[in-house]
Amino acid sequence: MRVGSARAAAVRWVAAHARPAPGYRGAYFSGSTVGRPDDAELPPSSDVDVVVVTEEDEPPAKPGKLRYEGALLEISYVPWAELGDPAAVLASYHLAGSFRTDTVIDDPTGGLRALYAAVAPRFAERSEVRRRCRDARGRVVGRLGALDVSAPFHEQVPAWMFPTGVTTHVLLVAALRNPTVRLRYRAARDVLAAYGQPELYGELLALLGCADVSERVVRHHVGELTRTFDATVPLARTPFFFSSDLTEQARPIAVDGSLELIDRGEHREAVFWIVATLARCHAVLAVDAPALHRARLPAFEAAVAELNGITCTADLLDRRSAVLGFLPRLDTATEAVLAANPDITG
Repeated sequence: MRVGSARAAAVRWVAAHARPAPGYRGAYFSGSTVGRPDDAELPPSSDVDVVVVTEEDEPPAKPGKLRYEGALLEISYVPWAELGDPAAVLASYHLAGSFRTDTVIDDPTGGLRALYAAVAPRFAERSEVRRRCRDARGRVVGRLGALDVSAPFHEQVPAWMFPTGVTTHVLLVAALRNPTVRLRYRAARDVLAAYGQPELYGELLALLGCADVSERVVRHHVGELTRTFDATVPLARTPFFFSSDLTEQARPIAVDGSLELIDRGEHREAVFWIVATLARCHAVLAVDAPALHRARLPAFEAAVAELNGITCTADLLDRRSAVLGFLPRLDTATEAVLAANPDITG
């Protein structure tokens, strides 16, 4: 499917399913398809992100991934209160990118186009880009600091891994690139190569624990992920914020997308999402199928040990310290990207 066809399906979904809801304020595109031409091919391992804006301070649970007219859509909600201040949106690394170009799908109140008009001209200003880099850096520090060592191991691992992965987002923001989720390491590799700092990429992978992992080992654990994922999907009942990532519709991304990376020789870049998806499966199984959770837990522990080099909470705490100790090095690299980026103004 072409990106344009998928976007058109998303527009029709908004009209049919989002617009009639009480408190509806509009909708816009977000994520990796922003800025891509309509005639670009949309791989099966990609979706179209749609954000629905609502007046409600506590939006309904996001529908997540769904098929509509053949397109894979990722639907989420955001309260208008988070978008009402253009200065705050400009400073937010996960919000600003959606308004650097005109991504508005529907805007019955005119608020989204006014926001775009305020954000787009200042998006690439050096001071604003630096603020967004600091926003991402602050998320690394804050979320690593919130790591709960009393939580089950399958919850500790993503609580360490996701903020560790935000180190890549700091660099992507400085390069004016989309801070992608699943493909963040590959995107950071490309940025570092483009800005003459390829050696830093090995350091990012070392912090994740997969700098020297072999393709054979990664491929083995994708097989284990496949078994765990396929066992989890039909048993999932309890809602989690990531529940839509653990459905049959999400399988092309959650499982097949990792295999695609490995087949392209990017097995290290696949590690992040393999472990993240395994951990999410176990969060569901621990509640909805405890016996299966216990049965599959050794495969999860083996994956974390062989892909991340982590076997216990003490290892996680050591790695947390390593990430925090790396931040001054990251700051230097980020400033170098900011200084060299020809698209940054001011």
